[in-house]
Amino acid sequence: MMSLSDISQRIEKAVAQAGRDRGSVKLIAVSKVQPNERVEAVLKEGHRCFGENRVQEAAGKWPAFRDDHDGVDLHLIGPLQTNKARQAFDLFQSIHTLDRPKLAKTCARLAQEIGHCPELFVQVNTGEEPQKAGVAPSDADAFIAECRALDLPVRGLMCIPPIDEEASLHFALLAKIAERNGLAGLSMGMSDDFEKAISFGATHIRVGSAIFGARVPA
Repeated sequence: MMSLSDISQRIEKAVAQAGRDRGSVKLIAVSKVQPNERVEAVLKEGHRCFGENRVQEAAGKWPAFRDDHDGVDLHLIGPLQTNKARQAFDLFQSIHTLDRPKLAKTCARLAQEIGHCPELFVQVNTGEEPQKAGVAPSDADAFIAECRALDLPVRGLMCIPPIDEEASLHFALLAKIAERNGLAGLSMGMSDDFEKAISFGATHIRVGSAIFGARVPA
C-alpha cells in the first residue's frame, strides 16, 4: 500500500515522461468493498474522485459521504444492469461500462426524462474474453455511432486487459479505436500498470489496492 501522495507523484512523473500536460490524468480511487473508515481517510486527505463497482453498494455509502464532503466525483466502473440505470444516474457523474444497445437506449430515455446524463465511456472487451463485458473491438465503431445517434454524451472508451497478456497491446488498441472515433477519454490502467497506461494516453486511471490496501471481502 502507498500513500495517496506517492501515487500522485508517480502519476505526475509518468505524465511528464510521456510529454503530456500536467493534470491531464484523473485518478479514480477505487473504493469498492473498502471499509468506510478507509474511504473517509482518503476523503479527509482532499481526494474527491472515486470508483464503485456496484450501484447498490454505492447507494449505501455515498449519500452520507456527500453530506460531509463537497465535490465528490463518483464513477461507476462495474457492469450496469438496465433496471439500475435510473439509480445510477442519480449517484454517478460518470459511467465507464456502456456496453450494449439495450443499455444505450435506456440511458437515452432516462437522459430525456431526467434532463441530464452522466459522462459515458464505452467498454471495449479488447481481449475478447467471454467472461468479460464490453463490445468486441470490431463492433466498437458501429456501437459508438449508435450511441451518438441517440445523443448520448460518449466521452471515451474503457478497457480491462486480460491478466495474462501484455497490457500495452490492449492500451494501444483502445487508443487507436478512440482516435479514429474522435474520442478524448481513455479509462485504462490500474494499480499494477497505470504508468504504462499513461504512456498510451490514459485520461482516467483506476487505482484501488495501492491506495486503500487489500480489499476486505464483503
